[in-house]
Amino acid sequence: MSTYSQIYIQVVFAVKGRESLIQALWEEELYKYITGIVTNKGQKLLAINGMPDHIHFLVGMKPSCCLSDLVREIKKSSNDFIKEKQFTKFKFQWQEGFGAFSYSHSSLDNVINYIMNQKEHHKKKTFKEEYTEFLKKFELEYKDEYLFDWIE
Repeated sequence: MSTYSQIYIQVVFAVKGRESLIQALWEEELYKYITGIVTNKGQKLLAINGMPDHIHFLVGMKPSCCLSDLVREIKKSSNDFIKEKQFTKFKFQWQEGFGAFSYSHSSLDNVINYIMNQKEHHKKKTFKEEYTEFLKKFELEYKDEYLFDWIE
């Protein structure tokens, strides 16, 4: 019997120290590079966008994919890509950890719209507010000291 699945995960991770290092001049190239990593790993990237200090992406995953391995590869390879291309004169590195939130197929349009409108969304809400809202919405227990390094 074949395996059928619908696994949709939104992943969120930040630049180390929450520094605003992702510049508009090269963010699209970064997003295309990350899309290539996801595709080469046999997964489907449905949306990607972000802010200078963090990114969101929505991926359709096969059950055989290990999310932690996929995110580790995305962070490692994209970090190397940013350094190779010399996109920034500052030391670039992704912060440790990530958020992962699952969605049903019926929610995809809303999640894609949310991701694609990050810049507009963040005119009203900080990354910290956004991220803690995700944790509360998904009823995840957390301790502030184990979250991202926040810049207040």
